[in-house]
Amino acid sequence: MSEILRHRSAFRRITLAKVPVSPRRIVIVGYPEATLLDIACPADVFDGANRVRGETEYEIITATVGGQGVRTSCGIVLAADLPLERVAGPVDTLIVAGGHGHDAAASDVRVTDQIRRLAAVSRRVASVCTGASVLAGAGLLDGRRATTHWFYLDEIARRYPKVSFDPKPLFVEDGNVYTAAGVTSGLDLALALVEQDHGAATARSVARGLVAYLQRPGNQAQVSLFVAARPTETPPVRTVTDHIAAHLDGDLRVVTLARLAGIGSRHLSRLFAEELNTTPTRYVRAVRTEAAAALLIDTSLPLKAIARRCGLGTAETLRQAFLDAYDTTPSNYRRLHRRRDLVTR
Repeated sequence: MSEILRHRSAFRRITLAKVPVSPRRIVIVGYPEATLLDIACPADVFDGANRVRGETEYEIITATVGGQGVRTSCGIVLAADLPLERVAGPVDTLIVAGGHGHDAAASDVRVTDQIRRLAAVSRRVASVCTGASVLAGAGLLDGRRATTHWFYLDEIARRYPKVSFDPKPLFVEDGNVYTAAGVTSGLDLALALVEQDHGAATARSVARGLVAYLQRPGNQAQVSLFVAARPTETPPVRTVTDHIAAHLDGDLRVVTLARLAGIGSRHLSRLFAEELNTTPTRYVRAVRTEAAAALLIDTSLPLKAIARRCGLGTAETLRQAFLDAYDTTPSNYRRLHRRRDLVTR
């Protein structure tokens, strides 16, 4: 533990004084069973910035233990540019990929020792997806706020109780340490880092070149209730969740929903806790808020009309729901996400 604290103290001391060096060296750490997109998404963003600016702003290096090729989780073998042990500073941005092999990587001192060493000579340190567990295994997330893939978050949070994991954002910035959620959120994080370095115009041009969403903010929620797989097959809960989705502006009080399912309110609340890890009231508010988010993006309806259509009642209730769910206002959410071909519906 003292060794971890010593490395972390050095990490804080050195990185705070670090200034960019041209070209900026981007080191992406891979390992067996890493997710290829966790490596490719950031790499293509930084390469895109080079192409947009017409010069080599970023030198992109992939590194693995021993410099060996690694079979990624999809079966494609990734060749390394350098052995992880031979990467020297200064490093502009150190990025650790996630993947099915994250547990083994987080427990492998050959990986974590080198990550601690490189963190001490890096201006920024980042992880994509379950790569956060590797940073945590190296002691670099202790006392920090972080995120990771929603599916693995509870498990990783239990393993590393000194880290404050937040399941909501696409990515989190805590000082000069960045953690991105699942897979393609690494693209969002990399775009944000390019914007830090070269401004919004460059980041937008890179996003256009990649035909990427331009540009999801870090506080956007990871999981969509409407695109996620059906969370339960328990008949009463399924009946209620289907009814909620189809009647957002209706009477969705717990007593009404329980009556619809043919069970008592307490029983319904118990089933929601067991199956969905929430209460019926919170579930209704989350679904209504997400539906409102979709209308903000896809229509020009005024806030009052959206609030009524989604069962939130007033614009002020809509505003509070957005602050709670997305840490932003409905108006700002619309400004960031709105389509250019909006029509009033």
